[in-house]
Amino acid sequence: MKPDYKNWMPRGMVLSFLCAALALCAAAIACRAIFGAGNIPGIVLSVLAVVMLCVTLWSFMLYRAFDYNGKRQMSKQIIEGIAAYVTLPQNSVCLDVGCGSGALAIAVAKRNKTSKIVGIDRWGKEYASFSKTLCEQNAKAEGIKNASFQQGDALHLPFADASFDAVVSNYVYHNIPSGDRQEILMETLRVLKKGGRFALHDIFSKAKYGDMQAFVRRLRALGYQQVDLIDTTNGKWISQAEATFMGLSGSALLVGIK
Repeated sequence: MKPDYKNWMPRGMVLSFLCAALALCAAAIACRAIFGAGNIPGIVLSVLAVVMLCVTLWSFMLYRAFDYNGKRQMSKQIIEGIAAYVTLPQNSVCLDVGCGSGALAIAVAKRNKTSKIVGIDRWGKEYASFSKTLCEQNAKAEGIKNASFQQGDALHLPFADASFDAVVSNYVYHNIPSGDRQEILMETLRVLKKGGRFALHDIFSKAKYGDMQAFVRRLRALGYQQVDLIDTTNGKWISQAEATFMGLSGSALLVGIK
């Protein structure tokens, strides 16, 4: 049995874009056959078809880049890179917010076999292929027994303050509609113990998060022992060209000790 971590660009989405592009192409050809060349509906449909074909190509290239078993394996590189920042004392407990298919929780569990890793996710319809069952199957396939998974909301974590020795996350918060994503980060950090470690990777662009340097200063003013915002699009895990093409510009790792 092999783990199946799925793909951050769902195959169904790529196929949907392709079907839409083909339908638009067919409609444009039909308009040309019925009304002749140069008709306005046909021109509009042709333009839309070209746009959708470009979107399809873009989504397919993302699918290939994120494929765990492919050549680039960007998602695997990112997951293992985040996990490398988390070294836990014995009998610690770590929370993975937005665990998806369980990849990050399992990667942290592999590195910290005497600790317990808890993965939480709402597993919404946007990523219907991800589920608690899938996470558990992947943990079993990897021979991991120190990871568990449960449903929950990142906006209102079902845990008391200072419940965990570490918190991790990868590309989750930017998907949550919010006017203040910095407060979502604070909700995650709320459940972290004093002296606990955090490694949170996301698209920390100004458009999505506001001034993240000000947020770093805010945490330091609150007494956090260490806070760093590390750019991951400078070749660390993603190149600048990849980040621009894939819509991942602003990707960074927020790490530190509370």
